Amino acid sequence: MTLGKVFDAYATQAPICVMTRAALENIFSSDRLDSIFDEHAERQRTNELMFSSVADMMASVVCRIHPSVNAAYNARAEELGVSVNAVYDKLQGIEPHVSRQVVRETAARAALIIEKTKATNSSPLPGYRVKIVDGNHLRRTDRRIGELRTMNVAPLPGKSLVVLDPQLRLAIDVLPIEDGHASERRLFPELIETIERRDVFIADRNFCTTKLLFAFFAKHGYFIIRQHGNSLHWELKGRRKRIGEIETGVVYEQAMRICDDDDNVRVIRRITVELNEPTRDGDTEIHILTNLPKKVGALKIADLYADRWTIETAFQEMAENLDG
Repeated sequence: MTLGKVFDAYATQAPICVMTRAALENIFSSDRLDSIFDEHAERQRTNELMFSSVADMMASVVCRIHPSVNAAYNARAEELGVSVNAVYDKLQGIEPHVSRQVVRETAARAALIIEKTKATNSSPLPGYRVKIVDGNHLRRTDRRIGELRTMNVAPLPGKSLVVLDPQLRLAIDVLPIEDGHASERRLFPELIETIERRDVFIADRNFCTTKLLFAFFAKHGYFIIRQHGNSLHWELKGRRKRIGEIETGVVYEQAMRICDDDDNVRVIRRITVELNEPTRDGDTEIHILTNLPKKVGALKIADLYADRWTIETAFQEMAENLDG
């Protein structure tokens, strides 16, 4: 009875907070997290320590409720009923694809809520599903060995490719890799598997490789990717045409031929933006490659690339929201 009155007071005075918490507790319920682990883990077993308990403990560290894993463990050691070494062993043994499935499946549930509540953003490109892919690695941390804490070249704790949905404002997929020094391109075969018909992937120049661009044609998908000077076999066709201006500069378009190792040829579009101000790297113009049809204008493509949502932006928004 008392609990009902307390809940009613919160629901009346702060309904958004109550609904948000209820939605998150449903999406990240212990049963669901343990089910994901049981279905996808290959090496580990639950035994005495549940996956959901470890996830809940790590959430308190990520959200800065506790400053470290050890502090989070000490706060609930009696509840966990295992040693701190068992916790670290569990964390160390969680396979990357388990973490990926947690992101994919919880994002799918969150998407249902967003769509049911009509909270999606308008499509940045009607008729297509836009996906933004960006690389991310964990920065140096004070939790590493003391001698390595100030060194960017020291062993990094891992990296990932993150797929963002700008309509949902969600990270809908993550491709993790444990080696923080490995090239993002090692993950491209897995990324290619996710391409679906009429997807439009927006990415920076690290994703500009012959194999990846040709994969979009094979999968009936599309790309908006900044050109990398050394990773393509290409030549320009015809004359460059001035199309117009966007906020960041003057836009031009020209046809480009690309060729793979088997001498297969595709003709794509190169959108050039002569920038009003140089980039941080000193570039005065950027080249954006796309295989979208002509009905999607060059100005639109340039705007989509310029306004893409990056993982840094997503993390910044998350930090600002969680700070409340």
